[in-house]
Amino acid sequence: MARKKAPLDFEQSLSDLQTLVERLEAGSLSLEDSLTAFEQGIRLTRDCQAALTQAEQKVQILMERDGTLEEAPFDSEADA
Repeated sequence: MARKKAPLDFEQSLSDLQTLVERLEAGSLSLEDSLTAFEQGIRLTRDCQAALTQAEQKVQILMERDGTLEEAPFDSEADA
């Protein structure tokens, strides 16, 4: 039986990716460990990109009005 993939926790995956990059940049891993970490990093990057794409699609669906997409500028209160 195929196992369903658990929902992606974007923030956790991004944090894991940052930690992984720091370990690789430190240069203290063996070649084998570096390759394994790199492969894990690629998976995390793809997972994060998929989550961002999915979020973008949801935003587009929510912004759709009468069959057309209405683009609106993002107003940040931080800019005020």
